[in-house]
Amino acid sequence: MTITLDYTNMMADAIGPEYGVTDAELGELAAKAKEYHRQIQSRRNSGELAFYDLPDQAENVAEILSFARQVQGNFDDLIVLGIGGSALGTTAIFNALCPTHNLQSKSERSGLPRLFVLDNVDPDGFAASLSLCDPVRTCFFVISKSGSTVETTGQFLVARQWVEAVAGDSFRDHFVLITDPQNGALRELADREGYRSFAIPAGVGGRFSVFTPVGLLPLACVGVDIAALLKGAADFSHHVCNEDLMKNPAYLNATLQYLAYQKGLGISVLMPYSDRLRDIADWYRQLWAESLGKKFTTDGSVIHVGPTPVNALGATDQHSQVQLYVEGPFDKVVTFIRVEQFNQNLPFPEYASSPHMSYLAGHSMGELLRVEQQATAAALVKNQRSNCTLSIPEVNTATTGALLYMFEVQTLFAGYLFNVNPLDQPGVEEGKQFTYALMGRQGYAEKAQEYASITADLGSRSLVCR
Repeated sequence: MTITLDYTNMMADAIGPEYGVTDAELGELAAKAKEYHRQIQSRRNSGELAFYDLPDQAENVAEILSFARQVQGNFDDLIVLGIGGSALGTTAIFNALCPTHNLQSKSERSGLPRLFVLDNVDPDGFAASLSLCDPVRTCFFVISKSGSTVETTGQFLVARQWVEAVAGDSFRDHFVLITDPQNGALRELADREGYRSFAIPAGVGGRFSVFTPVGLLPLACVGVDIAALLKGAADFSHHVCNEDLMKNPAYLNATLQYLAYQKGLGISVLMPYSDRLRDIADWYRQLWAESLGKKFTTDGSVIHVGPTPVNALGATDQHSQVQLYVEGPFDKVVTFIRVEQFNQNLPFPEYASSPHMSYLAGHSMGELLRVEQQATAAALVKNQRSNCTLSIPEVNTATTGALLYMFEVQTLFAGYLFNVNPLDQPGVEEGKQFTYALMGRQGYAEKAQEYASITADLGSRSLVCR
Protein backbone atom coordinates (compact mmCIF):
# COMPACT_ATOMS: atom_id res chain seq x y z
CA MET A 1 0.00 0.00 0.00
CA THR A 2 1.40 3.37 -1.07
CA ILE A 3 -0.20 6.63 0.00
CA THR A 4 1.32 9.81 -1.41
CA LEU A 5 0.99 13.35 -0.09
CA ASP A 6 1.85 15.76 -2.91
CA TYR A 7 2.12 19.23 -1.37
CA THR A 8 3.82 20.92 -4.33
CA ASN A 9 0.89 23.26 -4.83
CA MET A 10 1.00 24.53 -1.25
CA MET A 11 4.53 25.84 -1.58
CA ALA A 12 5.62 29.40 -2.26
CA ASP A 13 7.44 28.48 -5.47
CA ALA A 14 4.11 27.27 -6.89
CA ILE A 15 1.63 29.90 -5.67
CA GLY A 16 3.81 32.73 -4.41
CA PRO A 17 5.08 33.74 -0.95
CA GLU A 18 1.91 35.50 0.22
CA TYR A 19 -0.10 32.29 0.50
CA GLY A 20 2.48 29.59 -0.14
CA VAL A 21 4.63 27.83 2.45
CA THR A 22 8.42 28.15 2.26
CA ASP A 23 11.02 25.49 2.97
CA ALA A 24 12.37 27.76 5.69
CA GLU A 25 8.98 27.82 7.44
CA LEU A 26 8.80 24.05 7.37
CA GLY A 27 12.37 23.85 8.65
CA GLU A 28 11.56 26.11 11.58
CA LEU A 29 8.84 23.70 12.73
CA ALA A 30 10.90 20.53 12.24
CA ALA A 31 12.57 20.84 15.66
CA LYS A 32 9.22 21.60 17.33
CA ALA A 33 7.75 18.55 15.62
CA LYS A 34 10.29 16.30 17.32
CA GLU A 35 9.48 17.83 20.71
CA TYR A 36 5.74 17.43 20.11
CA HIS A 37 6.40 13.85 19.03
CA ARG A 38 8.24 13.18 22.28
CA GLN A 39 5.32 14.57 24.27
CA ILE A 40 2.86 12.47 22.27
CA GLN A 41 4.85 9.31 22.89
CA SER A 42 5.01 10.08 26.60
CA ARG A 43 1.23 10.50 26.72
CA ARG A 44 0.77 7.28 24.73
CA ASN A 45 2.93 5.37 27.19
CA SER A 46 0.84 6.67 30.08
CA GLY A 47 -2.38 5.52 28.37
CA GLU A 48 -3.65 9.04 27.76
CA LEU A 49 -3.94 8.64 23.97
CA ALA A 50 -5.63 5.27 23.76
CA PHE A 51 -6.87 5.74 20.18
CA TYR A 52 -3.28 5.30 18.93
CA ASP A 53 -3.28 1.65 19.98
CA LEU A 54 -6.68 0.65 18.60
CA PRO A 55 -5.34 -0.93 15.37
CA ASP A 56 -3.64 -3.61 17.52
CA GLN A 57 -6.56 -5.41 19.20
CA ALA A 58 -6.76 -8.96 17.90
CA GLU A 59 -8.55 -10.26 21.02
CA ASN A 60 -11.34 -7.70 20.67
CA VAL A 61 -11.77 -8.51 16.98
CA ALA A 62 -12.48 -12.16 17.81
CA GLU A 63 -15.18 -11.17 20.31
CA ILE A 64 -16.76 -8.72 17.89
CA LEU A 65 -16.81 -11.24 15.04
CA SER A 66 -18.38 -13.86 17.27
CA PHE A 67 -21.16 -11.50 18.29
CA ALA A 68 -21.61 -10.29 14.71
CA ARG A 69 -22.38 -13.85 13.63
CA GLN A 70 -25.20 -13.94 16.21
CA VAL A 71 -26.66 -10.73 14.83
CA GLN A 72 -26.37 -12.01 11.26
CA GLY A 73 -28.26 -15.17 12.16
CA ASN A 74 -31.17 -13.44 13.87
CA PHE A 75 -31.84 -10.10 12.19
CA ASP A 76 -32.51 -8.72 8.72
CA ASP A 77 -31.88 -5.07 9.60
CA LEU A 78 -29.39 -3.35 11.86
CA ILE A 79 -30.00 0.24 12.97
CA VAL A 80 -27.31 2.33 14.63
CA LEU A 81 -28.66 4.99 16.99
CA GLY A 82 -25.99 7.62 17.58
CA ILE A 83 -24.80 11.05 16.58
CA GLY A 84 -21.47 12.72 15.75
CA GLY A 85 -18.56 10.40 16.49
CA SER A 86 -20.97 7.57 17.23
CA ALA A 87 -22.24 7.59 13.64
CA LEU A 88 -20.01 9.41 11.14
CA GLY A 89 -17.11 6.92 11.07
CA THR A 90 -19.41 3.94 10.58
CA THR A 91 -21.21 5.73 7.76
CA ALA A 92 -17.92 6.70 6.10
CA ILE A 93 -16.49 3.18 6.10
CA PHE A 94 -19.77 1.48 5.21
CA ASN A 95 -20.30 3.68 2.17
CA ALA A 96 -16.65 3.33 1.13
CA LEU A 97 -16.56 -0.45 1.32
CA CYS A 98 -20.22 -1.49 0.88
CA PRO A 99 -21.69 1.21 -1.38
CA THR A 100 -24.53 -0.94 -2.80
CA HIS A 101 -25.14 -3.22 0.18
CA ASN A 102 -28.58 -1.91 1.19
CA LEU A 103 -29.75 -1.89 -2.43
CA GLN A 104 -29.11 -5.61 -2.89
CA SER A 105 -31.57 -8.39 -2.22
CA LYS A 106 -31.04 -10.57 0.85
CA SER A 107 -29.59 -13.37 -1.27
CA GLU A 108 -27.28 -10.96 -3.11
CA ARG A 109 -25.86 -9.78 0.20
CA SER A 110 -25.47 -13.39 1.38
CA GLY A 111 -28.16 -13.05 4.03
CA LEU A 112 -26.35 -10.25 5.82
CA PRO A 113 -28.51 -7.56 7.43
CA ARG A 114 -28.98 -4.12 5.97
CA LEU A 115 -27.39 -1.26 7.92
CA PHE A 116 -29.03 2.09 8.66
CA VAL A 117 -27.22 4.77 10.64
CA LEU A 118 -29.76 7.19 12.13
CA ASP A 119 -27.91 10.20 13.43
CA ASN A 120 -30.69 12.73 13.89
CA VAL A 121 -34.00 13.19 15.72
CA ASP A 122 -35.99 14.47 12.76
CA PRO A 123 -39.26 12.62 13.43
CA ASP A 124 -40.16 12.33 9.75
CA GLY A 125 -36.81 10.84 8.81
CA PHE A 126 -36.71 8.53 11.83
CA ALA A 127 -40.23 7.23 11.26
CA ALA A 128 -39.54 6.72 7.56
CA SER A 129 -36.49 4.57 8.35
CA LEU A 130 -38.42 2.45 10.85
CA SER A 131 -41.16 1.93 8.27
CA LEU A 132 -38.66 0.13 6.04
CA CYS A 133 -37.97 -2.50 8.70
CA ASP A 134 -39.79 -5.28 10.54
CA PRO A 135 -39.45 -4.76 14.32
CA VAL A 136 -39.34 -8.53 14.88
CA ARG A 137 -36.25 -8.77 12.62
CA THR A 138 -34.49 -5.52 13.58
CA CYS A 139 -31.55 -5.03 15.94
CA PHE A 140 -30.49 -1.65 17.35
CA PHE A 141 -27.01 -0.60 18.41
CA VAL A 142 -27.44 2.31 20.85
CA ILE A 143 -24.17 4.26 20.97
CA SER A 144 -23.16 7.04 23.35
CA LYS A 145 -19.86 7.36 25.21
CA SER A 146 -21.38 9.54 27.94
CA GLY A 147 -24.56 7.48 27.99
CA SER A 148 -26.67 10.62 28.25
CA THR A 149 -26.63 12.06 24.71
CA VAL A 150 -30.12 13.51 24.43
CA GLU A 151 -30.65 12.66 20.75
CA THR A 152 -29.61 9.04 21.24
CA THR A 153 -31.71 8.77 24.40
CA GLY A 154 -34.75 10.00 22.50
CA GLN A 155 -34.11 7.61 19.62
CA PHE A 156 -33.75 4.70 22.03
CA LEU A 157 -37.03 5.42 23.81
CA VAL A 158 -38.98 5.50 20.53
CA ALA A 159 -37.24 2.38 19.15
CA ARG A 160 -37.75 0.48 22.41
CA GLN A 161 -41.48 1.17 22.36
CA TRP A 162 -41.66 0.21 18.66
CA VAL A 163 -40.04 -3.17 19.29
CA GLU A 164 -41.76 -3.90 22.60
CA ALA A 165 -45.17 -3.50 20.97
CA VAL A 166 -44.53 -6.66 18.93
CA ALA A 167 -41.78 -8.51 20.80
CA GLY A 168 -43.13 -8.21 24.33
CA ASP A 169 -40.72 -9.13 27.11
CA SER A 170 -38.05 -10.23 24.62
CA PHE A 171 -37.52 -6.66 23.36
CA ARG A 172 -34.13 -6.46 25.13
CA ASP A 173 -32.77 -9.05 22.71
CA HIS A 174 -33.12 -6.42 19.98
CA PHE A 175 -30.81 -3.88 21.64
CA VAL A 176 -27.06 -3.65 22.17
CA LEU A 177 -25.67 -0.74 24.18
CA ILE A 178 -22.21 0.59 23.30
CA THR A 179 -20.98 3.00 25.92
CA ASP A 180 -18.44 3.75 28.65
CA PRO A 181 -17.15 0.63 30.44
CA GLN A 182 -18.13 1.87 33.90
CA ASN A 183 -20.07 5.14 33.96
CA GLY A 184 -23.14 6.82 32.49
CA ALA A 185 -26.83 6.18 32.04
CA LEU A 186 -26.45 3.51 29.32
CA ARG A 187 -23.92 1.55 31.37
CA GLU A 188 -26.24 1.71 34.37
CA LEU A 189 -29.16 0.61 32.19
CA ALA A 190 -27.21 -2.31 30.73
CA ASP A 191 -26.19 -3.51 34.18
CA ARG A 192 -29.60 -3.02 35.78
CA GLU A 193 -31.88 -4.39 33.06
CA GLY A 194 -29.61 -6.92 31.38
CA TYR A 195 -29.06 -5.41 27.96
CA ARG A 196 -26.16 -6.81 26.01
CA SER A 197 -23.35 -4.27 25.83
CA PHE A 198 -19.89 -3.42 24.53
CA ALA A 199 -17.46 -0.94 26.02
CA ILE A 200 -15.83 2.06 24.40
CA PRO A 201 -12.32 2.21 25.92
CA ALA A 202 -12.25 4.79 28.69
CA GLY A 203 -9.50 6.89 27.09
CA VAL A 204 -11.09 7.13 23.63
CA GLY A 205 -13.32 10.08 22.76
CA GLY A 206 -16.28 9.77 20.43
CA ARG A 207 -14.74 11.28 17.30
CA PHE A 208 -11.68 9.01 17.67
CA SER A 209 -13.76 5.88 18.29
CA VAL A 210 -14.29 4.41 14.82
CA PHE A 211 -11.79 1.59 15.53
CA THR A 212 -13.68 0.55 18.69
CA PRO A 213 -16.98 -1.39 18.84
CA VAL A 214 -18.63 1.92 17.85
CA GLY A 215 -17.59 1.29 14.26
CA LEU A 216 -16.22 -2.24 14.22
CA LEU A 217 -19.34 -4.01 15.52
CA PRO A 218 -21.91 -2.71 13.01
CA LEU A 219 -19.39 -2.96 10.18
CA ALA A 220 -18.57 -6.58 11.05
CA CYS A 221 -22.29 -7.41 11.03
CA VAL A 222 -22.58 -6.33 7.38
CA GLY A 223 -19.49 -8.25 6.30
CA VAL A 224 -16.69 -5.67 6.41
CA ASP A 225 -13.35 -7.36 7.05
CA ILE A 226 -12.58 -5.44 10.23
CA ALA A 227 -9.30 -7.30 10.75
CA ALA A 228 -8.08 -6.02 7.36
CA LEU A 229 -9.37 -2.54 8.20
CA LEU A 230 -7.34 -2.47 11.40
CA LYS A 231 -4.32 -4.01 9.67
CA GLY A 232 -4.40 -1.19 7.12
CA ALA A 233 -4.17 1.31 9.96
CA ALA A 234 -1.53 -0.73 11.80
CA ASP A 235 0.63 -1.17 8.70
CA PHE A 236 0.56 2.57 8.10
CA SER A 237 1.27 3.45 11.73
CA HIS A 238 5.06 3.45 11.32
CA HIS A 239 4.66 6.32 8.85
CA VAL A 240 2.42 8.44 11.08
CA CYS A 241 4.46 7.68 14.19
CA ASN A 242 7.76 8.87 12.69
CA GLU A 243 9.35 11.79 14.55
CA ASP A 244 10.74 13.26 11.32
CA LEU A 245 8.31 15.91 10.06
CA MET A 246 9.31 15.39 6.45
CA LYS A 247 8.74 11.62 6.63
CA ASN A 248 5.44 11.65 8.50
CA PRO A 249 2.41 12.45 6.30
CA ALA A 250 0.15 13.14 9.29
CA TYR A 251 2.60 15.57 10.90
CA LEU A 252 3.49 17.15 7.57
CA ASN A 253 -0.08 17.72 6.44
CA ALA A 254 -1.01 19.14 9.85
CA THR A 255 1.97 21.50 9.65
CA LEU A 256 1.13 22.62 6.12
CA GLN A 257 -2.48 23.28 7.13
CA TYR A 258 -1.27 25.22 10.18
CA LEU A 259 1.14 27.37 8.17
CA ALA A 260 -1.58 28.04 5.59
CA TYR A 261 -3.86 29.14 8.43
CA GLN A 262 -1.21 31.62 9.57
CA LYS A 263 -1.33 33.12 6.07
CA GLY A 264 -5.08 33.70 6.28
CA LEU A 265 -6.23 30.43 4.71
CA GLY A 266 -8.69 29.58 7.46
CA ILE A 267 -10.94 27.23 5.48
CA SER A 268 -9.79 23.65 4.97
CA VAL A 269 -11.58 21.82 2.14
CA LEU A 270 -11.37 18.04 1.84
CA MET A 271 -12.41 16.99 -1.67
CA PRO A 272 -12.24 13.29 -2.55
CA TYR A 273 -12.60 12.39 -6.21
CA SER A 274 -14.57 9.26 -5.41
CA ASP A 275 -18.22 8.74 -4.54
CA ARG A 276 -17.19 6.00 -2.15
CA LEU A 277 -15.04 8.41 -0.14
CA ARG A 278 -17.64 11.20 0.02
CA ASP A 279 -18.52 10.46 3.65
CA ILE A 280 -14.90 10.29 4.78
CA ALA A 281 -14.85 14.02 4.10
CA ASP A 282 -17.97 14.37 6.26
CA TRP A 283 -16.32 12.37 9.08
CA TYR A 284 -13.16 14.49 8.74
CA ARG A 285 -15.24 17.66 8.99
CA GLN A 286 -16.35 16.76 12.52
CA LEU A 287 -12.87 15.56 13.51
CA TRP A 288 -11.21 18.80 12.39
CA ALA A 289 -13.91 21.22 13.62
CA GLU A 290 -14.59 19.78 17.04
CA SER A 291 -10.93 19.12 17.79
CA LEU A 292 -9.37 22.42 16.70
CA GLY A 293 -12.09 25.06 17.02
CA LYS A 294 -11.36 26.36 20.52
CA LYS A 295 -11.72 29.49 22.62
CA PHE A 296 -8.81 28.74 24.94
CA THR A 297 -5.22 27.63 24.55
CA THR A 298 -3.90 24.78 26.66
CA ASP A 299 -2.72 27.31 29.29
CA GLY A 300 -6.12 29.01 29.50
CA SER A 301 -5.48 32.08 27.33
CA VAL A 302 -8.33 33.24 25.10
CA ILE A 303 -7.46 32.57 21.46
CA HIS A 304 -10.63 31.81 19.39
CA VAL A 305 -8.77 29.68 16.86
CA GLY A 306 -9.56 26.93 14.41
CA PRO A 307 -9.68 26.19 10.67
CA THR A 308 -13.17 25.74 9.26
CA PRO A 309 -13.50 22.35 7.51
CA VAL A 310 -15.60 22.02 4.37
CA ASN A 311 -16.43 18.76 2.63
CA ALA A 312 -16.70 18.66 -1.16
CA LEU A 313 -16.90 15.97 -3.83
CA GLY A 314 -15.06 15.82 -7.10
CA ALA A 315 -16.08 16.18 -9.85
CA THR A 316 -19.58 17.11 -8.63
CA ASP A 317 -18.50 20.22 -6.76
CA GLN A 318 -16.43 21.53 -9.63
CA HIS A 319 -19.86 22.69 -10.78
CA SER A 320 -20.93 24.19 -7.45
CA GLN A 321 -18.00 25.19 -5.21
CA VAL A 322 -14.85 25.46 -7.32
CA GLN A 323 -15.89 28.82 -8.79
CA LEU A 324 -15.59 30.19 -5.24
CA TYR A 325 -12.31 28.40 -4.63
CA VAL A 326 -10.69 29.74 -7.81
CA GLU A 327 -11.94 33.34 -7.82
CA GLY A 328 -13.31 34.03 -4.35
CA PRO A 329 -11.42 35.16 -1.22
CA PHE A 330 -7.90 33.90 -0.59
CA ASP A 331 -8.95 31.98 2.51
CA LYS A 332 -8.95 28.29 1.55
CA VAL A 333 -6.61 25.35 1.22
CA VAL A 334 -7.98 22.37 -0.72
CA THR A 335 -6.91 18.80 -0.02
CA PHE A 336 -7.83 16.39 -2.81
CA ILE A 337 -8.08 12.62 -2.33
CA ARG A 338 -7.19 10.91 -5.59
CA VAL A 339 -7.90 7.24 -6.37
CA GLU A 340 -5.46 5.78 -8.89
CA GLN A 341 -7.46 2.68 -9.80
CA PHE A 342 -11.23 2.22 -9.65
CA ASN A 343 -12.92 -1.17 -9.49
CA GLN A 344 -14.78 -0.27 -12.68
CA ASN A 345 -13.16 1.72 -15.47
CA LEU A 346 -16.04 2.08 -17.99
CA PRO A 347 -14.35 2.90 -21.32
CA PHE A 348 -16.09 5.43 -23.57
CA PRO A 349 -17.30 3.94 -26.88
CA GLU A 350 -16.80 5.45 -30.32
CA TYR A 351 -19.38 8.04 -31.36
CA ALA A 352 -17.94 9.33 -34.61
CA SER A 353 -21.09 11.13 -35.73
CA SER A 354 -20.62 13.81 -33.06
CA PRO A 355 -17.32 15.75 -33.02
CA HIS A 356 -18.31 17.09 -29.61
CA MET A 357 -18.23 13.56 -28.18
CA SER A 358 -15.83 11.61 -30.37
CA TYR A 359 -12.73 12.94 -28.55
CA LEU A 360 -13.63 10.76 -25.56
CA ALA A 361 -13.13 7.53 -27.57
CA GLY A 362 -10.15 5.60 -26.26
CA HIS A 363 -10.53 7.11 -22.80
CA SER A 364 -12.57 5.95 -19.79
CA MET A 365 -14.72 7.33 -17.00
CA GLY A 366 -12.05 6.54 -14.42
CA GLU A 367 -9.45 8.39 -16.46
CA LEU A 368 -11.78 11.37 -16.86
CA LEU A 369 -12.29 11.67 -13.10
CA ARG A 370 -8.53 11.52 -12.46
CA VAL A 371 -7.89 14.11 -15.17
CA GLU A 372 -10.58 16.39 -13.72
CA GLN A 373 -8.76 16.35 -10.39
CA GLN A 374 -5.49 17.28 -12.09
CA ALA A 375 -7.20 20.03 -14.05
CA THR A 376 -8.84 21.50 -10.94
CA ALA A 377 -5.51 21.50 -9.12
CA ALA A 378 -3.90 23.30 -12.06
CA ALA A 379 -6.67 25.90 -12.19
CA LEU A 380 -6.17 26.58 -8.49
CA VAL A 381 -2.40 26.97 -8.91
CA LYS A 382 -2.86 29.31 -11.86
CA ASN A 383 -4.88 31.53 -9.54
CA GLN A 384 -2.40 31.19 -6.64
CA ARG A 385 -4.71 28.98 -4.61
CA SER A 386 -3.22 26.52 -2.12
CA ASN A 387 -3.94 22.82 -2.64
CA CYS A 388 -2.43 19.39 -2.05
CA THR A 389 -3.28 15.84 -3.09
CA LEU A 390 -3.47 12.60 -1.14
CA SER A 391 -3.27 9.69 -3.58
CA ILE A 392 -4.28 6.13 -2.73
CA PRO A 393 -3.91 3.15 -5.05
CA GLU A 394 -7.55 2.05 -4.68
CA VAL A 395 -10.45 2.12 -2.23
CA ASN A 396 -10.24 -1.03 -0.11
CA THR A 397 -10.26 -2.00 3.55
CA ALA A 398 -6.54 -1.39 4.02
CA THR A 399 -6.40 2.05 2.41
CA THR A 400 -9.58 3.13 4.19
CA GLY A 401 -8.14 2.11 7.56
CA ALA A 402 -4.87 3.86 6.80
CA LEU A 403 -6.57 7.10 5.71
CA LEU A 404 -8.74 7.38 8.79
CA TYR A 405 -5.86 6.60 11.13
CA MET A 406 -3.67 9.18 9.40
CA PHE A 407 -6.35 11.86 9.77
CA GLU A 408 -6.74 11.06 13.48
CA VAL A 409 -3.01 11.44 14.13
CA GLN A 410 -2.91 14.54 11.92
CA THR A 411 -5.66 16.13 14.01
CA LEU A 412 -3.95 15.38 17.30
CA PHE A 413 -0.66 16.83 16.05
CA ALA A 414 -2.46 19.92 14.75
CA GLY A 415 -3.69 20.48 18.28
CA TYR A 416 -0.09 20.92 19.39
CA LEU A 417 0.59 23.39 16.58
CA PHE A 418 -2.50 25.46 17.39
CA ASN A 419 -1.81 25.09 21.13
CA VAL A 420 -5.30 23.78 21.91
CA ASN A 421 -6.68 20.59 23.42
CA PRO A 422 -7.92 18.51 20.46
CA LEU A 423 -9.62 15.96 22.70
CA ASP A 424 -12.34 18.08 24.36
CA GLN A 425 -15.41 19.94 23.08
CA PRO A 426 -16.57 22.49 25.68
CA GLY A 427 -18.46 24.53 23.09
CA VAL A 428 -20.71 21.57 22.38
CA GLU A 429 -21.48 21.06 26.06
CA GLU A 430 -23.09 24.51 26.47
CA GLY A 431 -25.78 23.74 23.89
CA LYS A 432 -26.34 20.31 25.44
CA GLN A 433 -26.99 21.83 28.85
CA PHE A 434 -29.50 24.34 27.48
CA THR A 435 -31.25 21.47 25.69
CA TYR A 436 -31.48 19.46 28.92
CA ALA A 437 -32.90 22.51 30.67
CA LEU A 438 -35.53 23.18 28.00
CA MET A 439 -36.59 19.52 28.02
CA GLY A 440 -37.05 19.59 31.80
CA ARG A 441 -34.18 17.35 32.84
CA GLN A 442 -33.70 17.25 36.60
CA GLY A 443 -30.75 19.26 37.89
CA TYR A 444 -30.80 21.92 35.15
CA ALA A 445 -33.10 24.51 36.71
CA GLU A 446 -30.33 27.11 36.87
CA LYS A 447 -29.58 26.55 33.20
CA ALA A 448 -33.25 27.09 32.39
CA GLN A 449 -33.15 30.40 34.27
CA GLU A 450 -30.01 31.40 32.38
CA TYR A 451 -31.69 30.61 29.07
CA ALA A 452 -34.74 32.66 30.06
CA SER A 453 -32.49 35.58 31.01
CA ILE A 454 -30.61 35.47 27.70
CA THR A 455 -33.72 35.34 25.56
CA ALA A 456 -35.53 38.00 27.62
CA ASP A 457 -32.63 40.42 27.13
CA LEU A 458 -32.65 39.81 23.39
CA GLY A 459 -36.34 40.48 22.92
CA SER A 460 -37.82 39.30 19.64
CA ARG A 461 -37.51 40.52 16.07
CA SER A 462 -39.43 38.30 13.69
CA LEU A 463 -40.89 38.59 10.23
CA VAL A 464 -44.14 36.63 10.08
CA CYS A 465 -45.57 35.99 6.61
CA ARG A 466 -49.12 34.66 6.29
